[in-house]
Amino acid sequence: MKALTWQGKRDVRVEDVPDPKIEEPTDAIIRITSTAICGSDLHLYEVLGPYLKPGDVLGHEPMGVVEEVGSGVTRLKPGDRVVVPFNIACGSCWMCDRQLYAQCETTQVTSEGKGAALFGYTSLYGSVPGGQAEYLRVPQAQFGPIKIPETGPDERWLYLSDILPTAWQAVKYADTPPGGTLAVFGLGPVGQFCARIGRHLGAGRVIGLDLVPERLEMARRHGIEVLDVSELDDVPGALIDLVDARGPDAVIDAVGMEAHGAPLGKIAQTAAGLLPDKLGQTMTDKAGVDRLVVLHAALKAVRRGGTVSISGVYGGEQDPMPLMEMFDRGVQLRMGQCHVKRWIDDIMPLLAGDDDPLGVEDLRTHRLPLARAPQAYEMFQKKQDGCVKVVLEP
Repeated sequence: MKALTWQGKRDVRVEDVPDPKIEEPTDAIIRITSTAICGSDLHLYEVLGPYLKPGDVLGHEPMGVVEEVGSGVTRLKPGDRVVVPFNIACGSCWMCDRQLYAQCETTQVTSEGKGAALFGYTSLYGSVPGGQAEYLRVPQAQFGPIKIPETGPDERWLYLSDILPTAWQAVKYADTPPGGTLAVFGLGPVGQFCARIGRHLGAGRVIGLDLVPERLEMARRHGIEVLDVSELDDVPGALIDLVDARGPDAVIDAVGMEAHGAPLGKIAQTAAGLLPDKLGQTMTDKAGVDRLVVLHAALKAVRRGGTVSISGVYGGEQDPMPLMEMFDRGVQLRMGQCHVKRWIDDIMPLLAGDDDPLGVEDLRTHRLPLARAPQAYEMFQKKQDGCVKVVLEP
């Protein structure tokens, strides 16, 4: 089959790889009909190379049709249309019983000290082949895949794999009081959904911050108040002034480790990426730092006693944090990988009707064949051609 493989920094290629097969009774084989590029895939493209090896298959936002199931999978049958969550969970362990699916004890990558295994996301999370491919082996299929209706375009359902529940969790964690103000740093795909979900769940005012014109315009289309951070000298100060001289009740950081405007962090990430893999892993594990300009701005902008919710991926072990200010101002902090299936029952009714209240069919800007995935990665990373979200078709 054809699949997108990692070959090196900013080097991904579509190659022939072996077709996946049933390996365990709880496996399923899915024929992929749509698979998206996630913002966190760009971390693999740029800074997380030490945890990848040439030939690793990328991608963790797939959907498709069941081709085959193992003997232990009774809830699916060939022909079912499904979305595959990015985290792999058993549904029955101690963590899963508490709906902490991203910490599933059956698939935890304990050798790396990490949580549940993820599709297409480095040796840290199990080196499980990903979904930017024609076919995908899905472990723990007795629980994971989400059955969806046979009708409706793929993009009505595709984002259940990751970014829609990730945004839902970020907004829930932000805990904006009814009628309060929510600010969202970063209007990429997750940030777009965070802003829309924030309005849907009762925030009186939602402010989105970014510097890419197409992202700002997309948010405006959905009734979001926007700030272009490239026009601001003091982003936290501007937010505080804008919201009653106190700041927003809640702030979501939907950017993560590769924020713009953090030159020292970028130098450190680049240096780690230039080292041989073992040395690069050691440097990242023991002394890694992120680009923290957005997170620090979020912490400084939120009102006293407010909440900062982090959905953007971070990987630093030595990140400096303004703890004195956080403590003095009583800032609450919530974060973590999304527990995808925890939120599906809340989200599904919003996708089933004709009104599309979250605007899921107004996110994708580019739909391309899998063969053009290398160009799509470059376009997405460089924010060219108005690119906000790319969906690939095998």
